[in-house]
Amino acid sequence: MSTQTLAPSKRSFGAWFADTGWRHLVAIVVSVFALFPLLYVLSASLNPKGTLTGSNQLFSAIGIDSYVRILTDPQNPYALWFLNTLIIATITGLLTVFIGACAAYAFSRMRFAGRRVGLITVVVVQMFPQLLAVVALFMLMSALGDWFPAIGLNTHTGLILVYLGGALGVNTYLMYGFFNTIPKEIDEAARIDGAGHARIFFTIILRLVAPILSVVGLLSFIGIVNEYVIASVILIDPEKQTLVVGLTKLVANPRYADWSAFSAGAVMAAIPVMILFLCLQKYIVGGLTAGAVK
Repeated sequence: MSTQTLAPSKRSFGAWFADTGWRHLVAIVVSVFALFPLLYVLSASLNPKGTLTGSNQLFSAIGIDSYVRILTDPQNPYALWFLNTLIIATITGLLTVFIGACAAYAFSRMRFAGRRVGLITVVVVQMFPQLLAVVALFMLMSALGDWFPAIGLNTHTGLILVYLGGALGVNTYLMYGFFNTIPKEIDEAARIDGAGHARIFFTIILRLVAPILSVVGLLSFIGIVNEYVIASVILIDPEKQTLVVGLTKLVANPRYADWSAFSAGAVMAAIPVMILFLCLQKYIVGGLTAGAVK
């Protein structure tokens, strides 16, 4: 039997653009819109003049003077700010994930008095921004420091405790919705084998909810790195301040604002966030609960 090869019909440009071409155009526009601020900051960090007006032309002047200046300036201990930020953000992110997961598991799997009221309270509390409690937090941490100096004002431990209290509600409710998607038959099968709540939680449930744990950990880390108001109120000594608070001082003087050094510090500050995102990307994108129960 003879076969006949048919040449594929060529579509007109108008038909292709109406079907899928406009999507490529929108993607290009959105990509340029998103990448331009990043390129502008990178260009400003490489501008040796130290001003933003000289950075209007991208990469017109390239040098590492800003990076050297911010890393070697004794009045602005960038390396110490960077280390303080990493310590506070890492500890806060890990504790936020652990405490939020424990609370979400209790609300999702256990039945106790006040459970519904507790969930409603978690949602209602998040309606009020943490900025409203700045004065109260300052007075509380100042009074607490008189009794327990290690967790009072101007301490990293005190700042971590404040962050944990502010992030517990929204993260608990976010994890609670994801925990409800895990079939309860898994818990029942584990109880038949003699496992208790602690064993089920640590050996089974935490592995299945890895995507939401990664999302909460990443958002918590990014939020702490970018947080300014609470950190500027709690931390007073320059040696104990975080990166955002320290970098703000570079542009606080209206007569001379070293925007080039500020941009260089911002570029280096984004590196840990990018590394963490790349490490957690497979957990964020993948759904580990798929196929857990046949």
